[in-house]
Amino acid sequence: MSLSILVVCTGNVCRSPLAEQLLAVRLEAAGVDATVRSAGTQALVGEAMTREAVELSVRYGGGGGRHAATQLTDALIEAADLVLTASREHRAIVASMVPRAARMSYTIREFARIAEFLELDTESTLALAQATTPAAFIELASTSRGFATPPAQPGSDDIVDPYRRSPQIYEESGRAIDAAATAIVRALSTASRLGSRGAA
Repeated sequence: MSLSILVVCTGNVCRSPLAEQLLAVRLEAAGVDATVRSAGTQALVGEAMTREAVELSVRYGGGGGRHAATQLTDALIEAADLVLTASREHRAIVASMVPRAARMSYTIREFARIAEFLELDTESTLALAQATTPAAFIELASTSRGFATPPAQPGSDDIVDPYRRSPQIYEESGRAIDAAATAIVRALSTASRLGSRGAA
């Protein structure tokens, strides 16, 4: 069964489409059956990615493909198995739109942090070994959310918005998205491999 991932930011022209493209390409390369979409809480509907975001996508291996900004809707949230947002504010908006989605909604950096915690925490080893599908890993992340050490500054779980800002801010945003996507793909692909071995 294909995993459905939704990435959310504000305008859906910088952060979320970049994360969408990196996740989609890397999950496919890792053999994880997933559909990745993105949307914005105040989407610039129909607009393409900014030139800077396209350049970052190409550099980080996302391809910089065609994109048209999409407005976030209840239906998009309800169809997702995992919602990854650019910031805590976006996560709160998702939860306010579809309250039951709160348990599977994270900032992208938060989910990456929890994934890394589960990989490194020895007490999580048994539970992690039983997370033999990406969906099972997402469920494990939900139940482990309160155990992962929070960042010193809550804002560290957010991705800075680079829209109409300097190249340096785009670089900062791109590096953070790349790092988070790397950790998330590693975790989901590990779960997928465990499931494949169990089915063999």
